[in-house]
Amino acid sequence: MRDPKTSKVDLRVEDGRFLLAGELHIEGVGGIDRKKAAQLAADISVIDIEALTQMDTAGAWFLVEMQGIAEAKGRDVAIEGANDAQAQLIETVRKNMPPDEKPPREHKNFIDRLEDYGQMVARGGKTALELISFLGQVIATIGRIIIHPRQLRLTSMVHHCQEIGINAIPIVSLMAFLIGVVLAFQGSAQLRQFGAEVFVVDLIAISILRELGILLTAIIVAGRSGSAFTAAIGSMKMREEIDAMRTLGLDPVTILVVPRVLALILMLPALGFIANLSGLIGGALMSWIELGVSPAVFQSRLVANTDVWHFVVGMVKAPFFALIIGIIGCYEGMKVGGDAESLGRLTSASVVLAIFMVIVVDALFSIFFAIVGV
Repeated sequence: MRDPKTSKVDLRVEDGRFLLAGELHIEGVGGIDRKKAAQLAADISVIDIEALTQMDTAGAWFLVEMQGIAEAKGRDVAIEGANDAQAQLIETVRKNMPPDEKPPREHKNFIDRLEDYGQMVARGGKTALELISFLGQVIATIGRIIIHPRQLRLTSMVHHCQEIGINAIPIVSLMAFLIGVVLAFQGSAQLRQFGAEVFVVDLIAISILRELGILLTAIIVAGRSGSAFTAAIGSMKMREEIDAMRTLGLDPVTILVVPRVLALILMLPALGFIANLSGLIGGALMSWIELGVSPAVFQSRLVANTDVWHFVVGMVKAPFFALIIGIIGCYEGMKVGGDAESLGRLTSASVVLAIFMVIVVDALFSIFFAIVGV
């Protein structure tokens, strides 16, 4: 190690030239009065380092910083006297300096806002096209697996079925049970005013079987499993494991994406069915406590007045919701870069986008079934 006492660098300004001599390494930079050096750098036009005997990365960073201070004052400053090794080191440090933080524009006119909206729409359109392309790639891969079943990673799919389905049963059941309790409690409070308490059974059955059971289950799965897909695939992308797969001639979509999507398509209807049962049980329990509607009366009215199509409508949505959650979760994972910041940002984006698209598709299904009279 260098002795700090012998690590000296001389600084002086002559005729607008910032002259440095001695050893400009980390100990020398540490002994420089930075405030005084910044004052000197504000009035220079050239940084002369011909007399430097040694320089390391810390010294190169100091030179680039002094050059930046001078240029901030409107001066065009050059670094002279560097040998090839020093010039290369200075250039490397300059390229890796953090970008200057630019203050945001405080006032935006109409053109600026229009430009922002245009860029947002363009980004949205690009994302939509990429998602459609990724969906087509996944469907084509599934079609190839149907023709060649041995390509299916069955062990991986079973593992994801357990993670997505079996491990999610407690939270889905509890959520649906509480939703049934809330519907029964709020419905009874309103229907009691008209003496129509018994119709709370119809309210609970239609709401849960047709809409809330599968919709809220999909939202929970999107937050739980969709984010897990993005985090897992994104972590592999950061560690360059996906690039290694491609190098070995393996298809990441076949190995990573298809098992997850198929597991979701299989397990989300099952979770929706469990949510429907839990919601009806919660509603029946609260109806018994709040309105005195016995479980036998609740069951008989449920069977007599609830069309089976309400249940079918809810179950039809499940595979579409599963496909949306799986495609978006895996797509965002494939977009992760080499830093942890992108992993966190895209994991959040996948959850938000998946929930948004699930709600949009649910609204489209509601419109469609209303048009066809189901």
